[in-house]
Amino acid sequence: MSPVVGLTAVLAVSLLTLGIGIFGVRVSRTTSDFYVASRSVGPVVNAAAIGGEYLSAASFLGAAGLILAHGADALWYPVGWTAGYLVLLVLVAAPLRRSGAYTLSDFAELRLESQAARKVSSVVVALIGVLYLLPQFQGAGITLRTLVGAPTWTGSVLVAVVVLVIVLFGGMRSITVTQAFQYWLKLTALIIPAAVLLSHWRRTSGTSAPQMHVTDWVEPMQGQYATYLVYSLMLATFLGTMGLPHVVARFYTNIDGRAARRTTLGVLGLLSGFYLLPTVYGVLGRIYSFHLVSDGRTDAVVLELPSDVLHGFGADILTGLLGAGAFAAFLSTSSGLAVSVAGVLSQDVLRGRSDPVRNFRLATALVVSLTLVLLVVSTGVPVARAVELAFAVAASTFCPLLLLGIWWRGLTAPGAIAGLLIGGGTCTAAVVAALAGYDAPGIAGPLLAQPAAWTMPLSLGVMVAVSAATASRRPLSVMRTMVRLHTPEHLDVDRGTFDPERRTADRAATRSAAGAAQPAEPTVQRGSD
Repeated sequence: MSPVVGLTAVLAVSLLTLGIGIFGVRVSRTTSDFYVASRSVGPVVNAAAIGGEYLSAASFLGAAGLILAHGADALWYPVGWTAGYLVLLVLVAAPLRRSGAYTLSDFAELRLESQAARKVSSVVVALIGVLYLLPQFQGAGITLRTLVGAPTWTGSVLVAVVVLVIVLFGGMRSITVTQAFQYWLKLTALIIPAAVLLSHWRRTSGTSAPQMHVTDWVEPMQGQYATYLVYSLMLATFLGTMGLPHVVARFYTNIDGRAARRTTLGVLGLLSGFYLLPTVYGVLGRIYSFHLVSDGRTDAVVLELPSDVLHGFGADILTGLLGAGAFAAFLSTSSGLAVSVAGVLSQDVLRGRSDPVRNFRLATALVVSLTLVLLVVSTGVPVARAVELAFAVAASTFCPLLLLGIWWRGLTAPGAIAGLLIGGGTCTAAVVAALAGYDAPGIAGPLLAQPAAWTMPLSLGVMVAVSAATASRRPLSVMRTMVRLHTPEHLDVDRGTFDPERRTADRAATRSAAGAAQPAEPTVQRGSD
């Protein structure tokens, strides 16, 4: 395609995103603005923002690539990514909003009344966030290489720079409007080319169009251990959604618990419509772009299809539109991840500094920089596979913590910490093996490739067993916390005094007072000796 068209599309999306983000700077002043948009986002805007944030590189590029390569088995990816919100709606959304937390670490501290549980949760949030950021930067590199032939690192750096500008200066309030806009941009960017390509296929079907050889491509669960792999994937995607830090952080921005449920219903509708499109691209790729399978470039099928089907300027325009949508996907998801991870690091790692907003900005820079470094040493796992591994870690850590923390008063801090460490540790070891390209023999291969089916039950079992053994260490205020989580906001009940914003301000005031109380150091006169 013409590099000019591709570069124009990418720059237009980047500049438009920067423009919206800079507008957010005008209304982002307080700590609450940066972390949770002052909890003032309505269900309609929030649903679109979650859709924009959640539909990442895996959704825009990776899902179609996996459908192209693996056929019917890969359909479980979009099904699982959507169905996860149904679990979130029924079990988690409203109680999580009522907790009043800014982050998952805040929730762990509130529910377990333990600083140790908070610190372990912070480590897990950072781990999941970086695992999820890697494929976003990787996808940006693939897109820019396909559009203009640039080295893959340039796309990663471009996304990193735009995300830094948006998040550093606007925080959650700024990226909310940006992500809502980007959902509709991504949807439009997929619908228009899909309509043109389907129209062309219909006109040429039975004449000059290539024929699709289905063989076992439409038969699910083929091959050894296929049944285990599919069910483990389903478990990871169904339950991992509720443990993704950037997804959970969005529910803190709702006005109340009822709005959180309405937001989740809206997200289910938006995702259900969107995920019909990657299936179309995967099937058309099987007809027109099957060469990408042998080339090992299935992640590029969405971007390559227009030039494989059509020719000339029309193909360039469609590819440029798809490239714009892809970059919107990378920017929106990366922004949400940067906010969620930076929020945790700024509160738990950099809290020795006095200004919480400055801590937030510094943490954002650290997260983005670390991800770029890790991208250099990674082995290039397919985009959707890398995201799937992040889902597996989330399902093996925060899913049990949230389910038990919200619905079982017997959960204790030692039980939660043990489950996070064992479930998260074993799943992370399997993820590292997969990212390193290790191919274990026999049944060990599938167990490492798709670990959620055994690491999630392991984490849940450990939390229950250790909590039962340490029942005497049940949080003192657990009943009041359960009332807070499950009672509608309009009822006048004792919900406790937990408030992340006030706690942050109190810490800053305490540090300032301590510094003022210290005796001043003698001033050294530097003159002639």
